Amino acid sequence: MSNEKKNREERNEDKLLENFASRLSRKPRKWQACALSNLPDEIIKRAYEVGVVPENSRAATYFQIDHSVISKAIQRTFQGQIEVMSTKEAMKKYDWFKKYWWRLVSKDMDQFTRLAYLKWDHGYFIRILEDQKVTLPLQSCLFVFTDYLNQNVHNVVIAEPGSEAQIITGCAVHPNIHGGLHVGISEFYIKEDAKLTFTMIHAWNRNFDSRPRSAALIGDNATFVSNYLLFQPVKSLQMYPVAYCKGVNSRVEFNNIIYGSGDSRIDVGSKVILQNSEARGEIITRAIATDNAKIYARGLLQGEHEESRAHLECRGLLLSDRAMIYTIPELLAKAQGAELSHEAAVGKIAEEEIYYLMARGFSEKEAASLIVRGFMDISIFGLPKDLEENIKRIVKATAERAL
Repeated sequence: MSNEKKNREERNEDKLLENFASRLSRKPRKWQACALSNLPDEIIKRAYEVGVVPENSRAATYFQIDHSVISKAIQRTFQGQIEVMSTKEAMKKYDWFKKYWWRLVSKDMDQFTRLAYLKWDHGYFIRILEDQKVTLPLQSCLFVFTDYLNQNVHNVVIAEPGSEAQIITGCAVHPNIHGGLHVGISEFYIKEDAKLTFTMIHAWNRNFDSRPRSAALIGDNATFVSNYLLFQPVKSLQMYPVAYCKGVNSRVEFNNIIYGSGDSRIDVGSKVILQNSEARGEIITRAIATDNAKIYARGLLQGEHEESRAHLECRGLLLSDRAMIYTIPELLAKAQGAELSHEAAVGKIAEEEIYYLMARGFSEKEAASLIVRGFMDISIFGLPKDLEENIKRIVKATAERAL
């Protein structure tokens, strides 16, 4: 498919989605604040699938259903180390908060950012205070309960100098949802000598549309690790997060595992801009497509300093003759000496791998399932043990269902 034809199709799809958004609900019921354990069982179960657990297992919790903030709790042990609240509350509480608002993502970037600007439905503000090393993960959940709802959230995360933390964000819908649109704006500020690991897990459904828009600014000697996991069908997903490695010795890693099934249309990419000496970037994507799914896996590395380095790797696995994976790696060197590299490969399960495992006693289906599970290896993510075990169960079920 030519780029011109693909861009034309994208514009048409976005126009249809924009018209669809104008007909969506903007008046869901109001939920009262409560402990997560008091929520309906079907919400708790769905939240657990995206890594959200009881508050006492996390340093802090932010939970939003539709347009209502349910929880913004901090464990007593971590009081004075972190702040968690809605972005609307932060806007009222801090005059300086405006300096971080729509700074990295432009409200005029596209029709979805404009929608989030004009119709803003909370979102989380998480701040890790200076020199604080938070030993338990923080968590947030953006949940859609109302059928055919438009939910527009704007999130801001600040890792102050010398801080270190891990955040797990789960986005999910109620099992009875027939359609809707989630727009999520996220701006990350990782200041000097800070490290932030951010893991996002999506569990939408085959009739739901999602448009995340995010960017990160990384300071001197700071590190940002972004993990993204998608195992459930989605009608359409499009996101292209960008990281600005502005500081000396700043580092970013984007790790993506994407499983496209049904009629999903998934367009996921990452962009790394290296702006200073010793800036480093890495994008690793594993994409699996089955049924009629289409996956566009993008990556752009832009070197703007002579002592910058980055690598992009994309591997795709096709499990259906009707599915498609389209890889789009881009390298742009704007300074002599910038080192940028990429590798991409898309194919089916190799027969010799199947035969090798069958010779060791596995059935053909068991062999194929093992290969798919190995392809979706999450060990590189460095997740908490409870979340890693939960995702491994999801990966196993996904691999068995796919074959």
